[in-house]
Amino acid sequence: MPHKLNRRDWLRGSALAGAGLFVSGAPSRAASTSPNEKLNIACVGLGNQGQANLKLVASQNIVALCDVDDARTTKYGEKFPKAKRFADFRVLLDTMDQQIDAVVVTIPNHSHATVANMAMRMGKHCYCEKPLAHSIVEVRRMQRVAAKHNVVTQMGTQNHAGTNYRRVVELIQSDAIGSVKKVHIWFGRPGGWRRYKHIVDRPTKHTPIPKSLNWNLWTGPAPVQNFHPVYHPHDWHYWWDFGNGTLGNMACHYMDLVFWAMKLRYPTSVEAIGPPVHSDSTPFWLDCRWRFPARVDMPPVEVVWHHGRNCPEPVRELGVPALDAGVLFVGDDGLLLADYDKRMLLPEERFADFKAPEPTIPDSVYGHRQQWFEACKGNGHTLCDFDYAAPLTETVLLGNVAYRTGEKIEWDSTNMKITNTTAGDQFLRRDYRKGWAL
Repeated sequence: MPHKLNRRDWLRGSALAGAGLFVSGAPSRAASTSPNEKLNIACVGLGNQGQANLKLVASQNIVALCDVDDARTTKYGEKFPKAKRFADFRVLLDTMDQQIDAVVVTIPNHSHATVANMAMRMGKHCYCEKPLAHSIVEVRRMQRVAAKHNVVTQMGTQNHAGTNYRRVVELIQSDAIGSVKKVHIWFGRPGGWRRYKHIVDRPTKHTPIPKSLNWNLWTGPAPVQNFHPVYHPHDWHYWWDFGNGTLGNMACHYMDLVFWAMKLRYPTSVEAIGPPVHSDSTPFWLDCRWRFPARVDMPPVEVVWHHGRNCPEPVRELGVPALDAGVLFVGDDGLLLADYDKRMLLPEERFADFKAPEPTIPDSVYGHRQQWFEACKGNGHTLCDFDYAAPLTETVLLGNVAYRTGEKIEWDSTNMKITNTTAGDQFLRRDYRKGWAL
């Protein structure tokens, strides 16, 4: 009697086929039916970004909603009445293992790896918000787990699906401005998106926990501390226990363009300057400098990040428009200024008669989140999978490591080791609260 492939195995097989990993002896049913099959998706995290992600995967079967705040699961449960509701992701995954194909992880950074790794080990495809994880050790582990279990993954850098990023990549890789040896990236907003800019020390006063919030689950693997609105629902980004500051919050979006265009992987060194290091909270401004080795057809390049002080002086000195945020590629034959949806070759008079190269990177058919769930069904592949997203995230997090270390660090990516000092070793990983280890 021939082996009967169940729905879950079939979806998993069709995803592997789309990634070029399908075993030749497996059933071929996916070829004719996968485009119309819907995924069973569990959404973990229903805050602002979680709501956006939920809306953009709503064409699939939303079978579970999970959030540590019951008010959120109640609100969105009314819109998806067939979805089961959970506060604890572990209960969700344990009780609905056979009913879930994929998981969307949209929660604070400190819990990304805990949720995503458990889901991927159970064979679930995974969409995870940026930055991929809270520490470099976690990033590497997520990359390994995704590869080991052959799941389809995507990090939430949605601008990667835009047409503007594609055209910028084509301009850089066609040498429109010559060899690029330096890139500036900046996010000028002072203090990032902080709402409690006056609080930089860890609050010690007991603040009532909202009745709908399970604070213990929200804290997850991080150290236990008193609830305070400076952490939840938004400003967790700016506390080392939970987030990675403005650099972690915003750099993955802009650095993504640079990684793609410049064919980057891992830096060899990084240094950073900012205000005096605070043991609890992240800096209001920061400058980081990474150095990357030569690639096959590109020279070594220096990438510089600036945040918190409007358009940085080194950028203004090059005579470009003072954007609040952007990327400036400095080439031997000109400059390319870009943000999420615009690009400009400078100086303008030099490029007055310039003809852009014919597009070589196809425009995204589905969009970023849709690209992920279509890839899970065998329709194409993701461009920000964890193998791409891990080095990108690692580079960003190394900026914080250098800042907190107070020294330039030399990075051996092969062995995941700082070679010139031991001062930064403590910042490559984190301690986990009992019961929450990966």
